[in-house]
Amino acid sequence: MKNCIGIRQENKDLTERRAPLTPPQVQKLVAVPGLKVLVEPAANRVFTEEEYRRAGAIITPDLRESNIILGIKEIPKENLAPRQTYFFFSHTIKGQPYNMPMLKKMMELGDNLLDYELVKNEQGIRQIFFGNFAGYAGMIDSLWALGERLRWEGFETPLQEIRPAQRYASLKEAESAIREVGREIQQKGLPRELVPLICGFTGYGRVSKGAQHIFDLLPFEQIPAAGLSTFMQKGDFSASALYKVEFQEKDMARLKPGQGAGSSFELQDYFSHPEKYAGQFEQYVPHLTMIINGIYWEPRYPRLLTKRYLKELFRQESRPRLRVIGDISCDINGSMEMTVKATNSLNPLYVFDPFSEKISDGWEGPGVVVMAVDKLPAELPREASDFFGNSLLPYISDLAAADFEQPFQQVNLPEMFKKALIVHQGALTPDFRYLEQHLKNV
Repeated sequence: MKNCIGIRQENKDLTERRAPLTPPQVQKLVAVPGLKVLVEPAANRVFTEEEYRRAGAIITPDLRESNIILGIKEIPKENLAPRQTYFFFSHTIKGQPYNMPMLKKMMELGDNLLDYELVKNEQGIRQIFFGNFAGYAGMIDSLWALGERLRWEGFETPLQEIRPAQRYASLKEAESAIREVGREIQQKGLPRELVPLICGFTGYGRVSKGAQHIFDLLPFEQIPAAGLSTFMQKGDFSASALYKVEFQEKDMARLKPGQGAGSSFELQDYFSHPEKYAGQFEQYVPHLTMIINGIYWEPRYPRLLTKRYLKELFRQESRPRLRVIGDISCDINGSMEMTVKATNSLNPLYVFDPFSEKISDGWEGPGVVVMAVDKLPAELPREASDFFGNSLLPYISDLAAADFEQPFQQVNLPEMFKKALIVHQGALTPDFRYLEQHLKNV
């Protein structure tokens, strides 16, 4: 039914508490003549059914009347209905094998699928997203992990006062707590054995900026990546501050021998021909206490940190500096090869043993602690939902009015939404037919 929007429950993982639209945003929508909003009941959602009801939504377990159904995470295939239009983060465009059964089921049912990640303007900039919230939550969780790991090793530090992001009532409360930890570091200092405590950030996009915003609440000094080795050699360190290094592509990759004249790094060439480049991030790792990984990665790019290198590092040093990898990107067996599984807020950490390549949940045991929560904005659900809904809100009227029964070329969607339409009436749209090869073995 046109001019009807559905908001589904999030049931892939019940720790997911976000919503694509908040009650105040729904209230703005229902004020538009003829626009209806249906909300599926969900006990785990941060907003109550009563909040949505007061905002003017209709609470119902049946969303089939909706012209488009909005969600956040992937939908279990048994919950898909025929000939429906769904809009969520599908995690299918790289041919992710764990989501191919869902994609195949949607095609069998004759569904339509749009993906928020693909909605971009003419400059290629994403228009619907969770802002810096993955970075905020990932940095809070990583600092908590570092404090707990160091305490297990026998080091008492102010960092152990930090809690996981989900245990703060708001981002503001978390920021206040971390500032207080920073004051304690300035006053009491860190144990001599931990100095210099250096955190390396990969990337400079929204994820990295969000993480650095939280880190910067602590007393810190910044070191250029190219100057890290010299800094370590000088040995002029402070116990009353942490250190930060931001790594860009030119720091993390280099041309392979014979791949071009000279040795200069060209960013566009790297993006276009990553096979010509080898990773060089590992040279910095012995100096880092914590790595915060926030890059976009595909298998065609070189890895940043491999299991092989980590094994060599731990073979050379009985206790390397590296304690925590906060893998906010969370690509399984990806740029951080020791990210072997995604975690959630109920069990966010595991230790990767580089010799056995086995993992154990928590922060105790030999190896390095990995924080790999795959839906970090859910740990700050109210603020993250509000930010996301505000980015989505301007487009709701167009989505509600779209006629998905028309042939693909005639669907009355703005161009950037048509480019985000992966499946239409059960068939892959032209830009996504390459996914056929990933569906063959499903």
